[in-house]
Amino acid sequence: MTGHPGGSAHLRGGPGTTPGPTPGPAPGPAPGPAPGPAEGGNPQGGALLVVGDVVTDVVARHRGPLASGTDTAAVIRTLPGGAGANVACWAAHRGCADVRLLGRVGADSAAWHERELTACGVRPRLVVDPQAPTGTVICLVDAEAAAERTFLTCSGASLRLEPGDWSDALLDGVGRLHLSGYLLFSASGRALVRTALASAQARGVPTSLDPASAGFLAELGAGRFLALVEGVDVLLPSRDESCLLTGSPDGAEAAAELSRRVPLVVAKQGAGGALIARGGAVVAAVPAVPATPRDTTGAGDAFTGAFLASLLRGDGPAAAAAEGCRAGARAVERVGARPPTPGDGTTPAVTNGARPTG
Repeated sequence: MTGHPGGSAHLRGGPGTTPGPTPGPAPGPAPGPAPGPAEGGNPQGGALLVVGDVVTDVVARHRGPLASGTDTAAVIRTLPGGAGANVACWAAHRGCADVRLLGRVGADSAAWHERELTACGVRPRLVVDPQAPTGTVICLVDAEAAAERTFLTCSGASLRLEPGDWSDALLDGVGRLHLSGYLLFSASGRALVRTALASAQARGVPTSLDPASAGFLAELGAGRFLALVEGVDVLLPSRDESCLLTGSPDGAEAAAELSRRVPLVVAKQGAGGALIARGGAVVAAVPAVPATPRDTTGAGDAFTGAFLASLLRGDGPAAAAAEGCRAGARAVERVGARPPTPGDGTTPAVTNGARPTG
């Protein structure tokens, strides 16, 4: 899958960098009528714009407990990642014909990330940070514990996105705006979220947000998070994030409670599938798709990307969540957080615009 015609990436930076062309309005379809209600999908289609993190993942797969003070054998790979970038790539893979990504990277790996995103069918708008390197996440994956993972995170340039990186023209032709929750974990990112949400609301563009990290969310605080996401149409938390935000130990109760604050809540339950809640009640439960996990990194991002691609096709939340569960199952059977790409020897690419069958 190559980049879309006329959709090459643009890199730009500050003093001391070698910037590429300054990004103008992202090319795409002319704006159509105002999108339909968030809970009913967006029958007008349009592009998906994701704003969020682009990082480098160092994935170390080991067996059993880490041996403190000595060596632990592992298979180690360096792969592209970042919750926002992963969502964009999975949305493109699952049939969204026009996916755009605004992110911030360091000069150290900007060109590599641009190539990797374009290979996934995403049109990147990468800001090259003049001071910070690209964020790096070390993913420790225990191959003997249902492929569960532990993250060591250096956010780097990814948390330095700021309102100055935003342009209202980024919404030209956009049918949905998705924000990575990692943006809320820095002052500049929070300011960008406010700016982007206000711009989307002014245009009638539906918005969604994935809380991204239970660990960082605990530091931010539930009350502060809920105030920051006011006005978002769709919230896509994990079970742990839902429970943390509400104080309820029950996933269904937590999802229902969150839907009193956000019009549509799609709570990912891992092996339990997904719950759809609105108006203070769970209205649907979508079962998971059986899978043999090798690496659970990025499974939630795969769900979110496929869910948003399905909404842009006009599907309702239940059908979109089923698409998300299928993508999540595919994701855990792969090492790394991104979908397969042409030539990587795994599976054929999904033609953009077509509904995937797997």
